Amino acid sequence: MRKARATMHGAISIVNAIATGNGSSLGISLRVTAEAELGRGRGVRFLTGRNEDRLVNNIVRNTMPKEMIENNQVTIRVKSEIPIGYGLKSSSAVSNAVALACSRLARDDDIDDNAVLDAAVRASLDAKVSITGAYDDATACYFGGFTVTDNYSRRLIRREPAPDNLYAIIFLPRNTPRGDVHKLSALSDLFTDAFRLAEAGEYWKAMKLNGVLASAALSSRYAPIMAALERGALAAGISGNGPSVAVVAYEDEIEDIKSALSKFDGKIIISKVNNQKASVEIVNG
Repeated sequence: MRKARATMHGAISIVNAIATGNGSSLGISLRVTAEAELGRGRGVRFLTGRNEDRLVNNIVRNTMPKEMIENNQVTIRVKSEIPIGYGLKSSSAVSNAVALACSRLARDDDIDDNAVLDAAVRASLDAKVSITGAYDDATACYFGGFTVTDNYSRRLIRREPAPDNLYAIIFLPRNTPRGDVHKLSALSDLFTDAFRLAEAGEYWKAMKLNGVLASAALSSRYAPIMAALERGALAAGISGNGPSVAVVAYEDEIEDIKSALSKFDGKIIISKVNNQKASVEIVNG
């Protein structure tokens, strides 16, 4: 029996990449752990508690030698603190974590970060859980901090740590469906402007502009974003394709922002920003 355990974190959007293929994200401390275990038998077994078996199956086959899967049973377990379906990079975090655990299980030498990310992104595209491959999200989950990427060429344009004293206040609205993501492309020239701000390190301006654009295109309520900005947030906007609203602020502003957001129908999660790179280890039993 051989088991590998990977720890990954989530992320929030700075700039949505769907309109242009270029995006930016920021790592947060909500955690995903994935275990990959070799045992007697053959094939792949899922104990994920999630409806992502096709995605996970693709990752296992992208990261492990065919003969290893044919000669062993590969069991995958996933635990996640990240709410699913809210734009908080749950699929990217899970894809990365499974790819990293499987990569460690398959080889004893150094892990190739780019190969792990590539396997996770390809699996996300194949399973149709992402339109662009979400390389911006994948890199922010994997490396932490700010990332700025060209998703179609899988190129990391800029990466840097975020100030450690920042928090993400995340608002999950109740009974709010996701908007039509194809409408984002109608504002592609303005999303390009937001991306240029992120590329220049003007992350808060980029996030605020992204919030205005994504709210308009996805027909999301802008009131929670404005309420957070009025209470001292550095930036706020729709994360991913929504419906969650992500707010970035210093600790002193958290209670005021929570109070403002609590007037809307939904749940609030507080998470520190994350600058920690993903980790993986071989564990006993």
